[in-house]
Formats: sequence, structure tokens, C-alpha cells
Amino acid sequence: MLKDLPLSEHIHQHCNESMERALLAERHPLWARSCPELKDIDFIRFGLLRCISVVDSGRHFLQTNEQIYGQRLPHSTYFKSLKSHRRTSMLEALNSRAIIFTLKHCYRKTLIILKHSRNLTNTP
Repeated sequence: MLKDLPLSEHIHQHCNESMERALLAERHPLWARSCPELKDIDFIRFGLLRCISVVDSGRHFLQTNEQIYGQRLPHSTYFKSLKSHRRTSMLEALNSRAIIFTLKHCYRKTLIILKHSRNLTNTP
């Protein structure tokens, strides 16, 4: 996670690690099944990309996503998945794991920055 990765790869890695931690944290999650049209990990990744994309609407996001990342997703599949109760439960479980994961990552980064800033101030 400390490597310099392109944003899309960083998001994908973050989603995968958070998903794995959420699955491990819940013994028998009710949301642990998959949809063949849109895998859960892709749903999560699309959600994060949608949040950070500069677009006007969900349709615009899907068009932009296809142009930039070359990933085509049918409109109906995407919009139906947003209303899924199963996916909502999955995101709730994932969110708590992602927050812990993100806080640990930020803490490590902060320690690295502080260490470097101390080294800079101690050098003549």
C-alpha cells in the first residue's frame, strides 16, 4: 500500500483488502453471494470512482467510465444494483473495515512524514 500506484489501482487494491477484511470479520454474512452481471468488488470500485469523478449524473459517470477505463456497464444493471438491500448490507460491513484500514494507512503515512520532517530540521 505504500507503493506509488495509479489512482485506479490504488482504489482497486483498497477495495479488495477492505472486502477481504469485512468477509473475515463476519462469520456468515448475509450479503456473501455474487451477481454475475456486476461483481461485488466492481460495484464497490465503481461506487468509489463515482464519488471522486467530476461528472454531472450517474449516466454521465457510466459514459465517462467507459471512455477512460474501457469498462462497459449496462445502465440498467448499475442503477438496479444501487437499490439492492443486499449490497447496502455489504457496504455497511465493508465501510467499518475500510475505515479501520484507512486510518491505519494514514497513521503510517503520518509517521513517515514526521520522521522525514524531523530529519530535515535536524540537518544543518
